[in-house]
Amino acid sequence: MAKVKILLAEDELLLARITKDSLESRGYDVVHAANGRQALELFATQVPDILVLDVMMPQMDGFSLAAEIRRHNPAVPIIFLTARSQVEDVVKGFELGGNDYLRKPFSMEELIVRIKALLQRPSPTDMQPPAEQIYRIGEYTFDPIKQLLTHPREQLTLPHRESELLRHLCMHRNAVLERSPALKELWGDDSIFNARSMDVYITKIRRHLQHDPSVQIINVRGIGYKLIC
Repeated sequence: MAKVKILLAEDELLLARITKDSLESRGYDVVHAANGRQALELFATQVPDILVLDVMMPQMDGFSLAAEIRRHNPAVPIIFLTARSQVEDVVKGFELGGNDYLRKPFSMEELIVRIKALLQRPSPTDMQPPAEQIYRIGEYTFDPIKQLLTHPREQLTLPHRESELLRHLCMHRNAVLERSPALKELWGDDSIFNARSMDVYITKIRRHLQHDPSVQIINVRGIGYKLIC
């Protein structure tokens, strides 16, 4: 069986060497890039199965790198490594197509658990609804394939994470979308940190739907959210 190939982009060379050695000792094939520009070049030539990207790197930061990679490949899993802890940074990482976010300092075992979890999840193409599925949300239509939310006044292209959360709300329309299962499916775990991130996304989706006052997303305290339309 072929080894899983990991592209590790990290400019702290000591941390990169420790991480690379640890992953290789567990059977992974690791390609290291010392800056974002080199990582982009290696992504094109090495075709990795998963990316582990430091956010703060010279030449091209991890967020810019992820955005460029997502233009060509919407499916490859991306884990961000960062010393930042602001919710806004986490949200930005997810909006740019990141699948997970690991704060420094981290344990190698935690990184490996997250890598395994992402590699075992279905790809976004496997999780897509049927091509003909278009949701009606009051005066809106929502196409989760194209990630388009359309209203007579405007049309929005939603980031991947917002689109997936809205799709789950639509699938549970007029019923409760339970918070914990949704977090585990979309974020990988139901930690308090990810729950705060979900709250930010719910606020954004409410703002997108504000042109139709008959559409509401209500909090069901201690359980989850309900899309009413």
